[in-house]
Amino acid sequence: MQGVNADPAFYVLVRFLLGFMIIASILILKKRPPRPVKYHLLAGRAVANSIAVYCFYMAVQTTTVAHANILNMTYPVFVALITWGFLHERLEFRMSLALMTAFTGIVLILHPGNMAINVKHLWGLGSGISAALAIICLNRSRKVHDSETVLFYMFGLGSLMIYAGFHDRMVIRHAVDIVYLVLCGAFGIAGQYLITAGFRYVTAVEGSILSSTRILIAAFAGPLIAIDPALTARGWSGAALIFSANAYLALRKKDAIRERAKAH
Repeated sequence: MQGVNADPAFYVLVRFLLGFMIIASILILKKRPPRPVKYHLLAGRAVANSIAVYCFYMAVQTTTVAHANILNMTYPVFVALITWGFLHERLEFRMSLALMTAFTGIVLILHPGNMAINVKHLWGLGSGISAALAIICLNRSRKVHDSETVLFYMFGLGSLMIYAGFHDRMVIRHAVDIVYLVLCGAFGIAGQYLITAGFRYVTAVEGSILSSTRILIAAFAGPLIAIDPALTARGWSGAALIFSANAYLALRKKDAIRERAKAH
C-alpha cells in the first residue's frame, strides 16, 4: 500500500459513480426512466447511505479493517432501537437483553482493556448508526419504488453530495491510486450485486446472519490481508457479542413476521 494516497472521499465517489453508470445503463437497456414517487424517502436513503459509506472508509483508513467492519455491522441493532423508539413499542425482555448484549460488545470494541477510548473508532460507530437510518429509509422507499429507481437516486445524489463536499480532495498523485480506486469501487458494486442475488436462494433470516459473518471474516482477514494488529481477547469478545445480537434480531424478526401472518 506504500504510495497509495487517495482520500477516502475519492473512494466513495468512484464507488457511487460506477454504481450510477451501471444502473443508468440498465435503465437505458430497459428503455424506461426512473419512477420517483416520494422524493423525501429517496433523498433520505441517499444522504444516510453517503454518510455511512464515507464514515466506513474513514474508519478503515484511521483504525483497522476488523474494527471498521465490526462497528459498521452494528446497524441491525440501531435499526431495532430506532424502530422501536419511533413506534413507541414496548421492548420485551429478550429483545432488551439482545440490545444490551450488542452494546456490551460495542463498549468492548471501543474500550480495549486499559487503553482509553479511541475516538477514531467513532467513525465506525457513525457508519453503523447512519447505515441504520439508510436501511429504514430503504425499507419504506421500496414499498413505493422499484430497485432501479432507489439505486439511481442513491448513487446519483450520493455522487453529487460527495463531490460537492470533498471536490478539493479528488487528487490523483500516483498511477497506483487509480488501480485501488477502481478495484475498491468494483468490489463494492460486486458485493452489492452478490447480496441481492444471494437473497434469491436463502431466507431473509439466513441472509441477515450470513451478512453478519462479515464481522468474523474481517476479524480473521484484517491481520492477514491488511497487516492490521490482531484483535485482543476483548475485541474478539465484543465481535462475538455483536454477531450474536445480530443473529438473534434476525431470528426474532422471522418470528414477528410469522405471528403477523397467523393474525391475518
